[in-house]
Amino acid sequence: MGVTKRPVFVRAETLWKEYVMGSTPLQVLKGAELEIRQGEIIVVIGPSGSGKSTLLHILGGLDKPTRGLVSVGGQNLFTLSEEQRAAFRNRRLGFIFQFHHLLLEFSALENVAMPALIKGESLKEVRFRAERLLQEVGLEERADHKPSELSGGEQQRVAVARALINDPALILADEPSGNLDEENGARLHKLLVDLARKKGLTVVFATHNPDLTKRGDRVLRLVDGKLVPVRH
Repeated sequence: MGVTKRPVFVRAETLWKEYVMGSTPLQVLKGAELEIRQGEIIVVIGPSGSGKSTLLHILGGLDKPTRGLVSVGGQNLFTLSEEQRAAFRNRRLGFIFQFHHLLLEFSALENVAMPALIKGESLKEVRFRAERLLQEVGLEERADHKPSELSGGEQQRVAVARALINDPALILADEPSGNLDEENGARLHKLLVDLARKKGLTVVFATHNPDLTKRGDRVLRLVDGKLVPVRH
């Protein structure tokens, strides 16, 4: 089934986000609208400060819009309590950031397992899934290594595996290759997109990287707080 025939999975309506800097309001999003179909890979571009990270944080329920609505899989995120929204994020969403945010005292396998442990599963229950994901990102031999023993590209691949441990339906990736060189960045992009296609995941990338714009189904640019199509 083509992307255009799949159901809408993420919907953002008239998103406004305003921050107050001293006595001056700063409007970052100004009525942004977005529909993403199930299994679609969207790339959002725009200069630094245009609101890409803000948009992803709101789509993932990490931040609240000043006005507007976000629904993921039919669930309006902002009718949920903070606790319910955190549980929804843990269960349905996966996040990948520019900085890997791995826990330095834990092994790669334990870092991958962490979202499932937070959900209440035991390491014994989740170990097989974590090992399988490390295999999928090419790090099965590094399972017992701590982050300080891994390269930057390997750390980000652990972060990718961690984002997938709870079988999320939506992945939000904010400059995932921002700390990598061009070669490792392209390798990470291919890995992410290949895994997303294989698992039927919906993905939103925020990036400056031109390599990623070639890999998405659609490219959107944030211009003056609104999303403008670049490529369909």
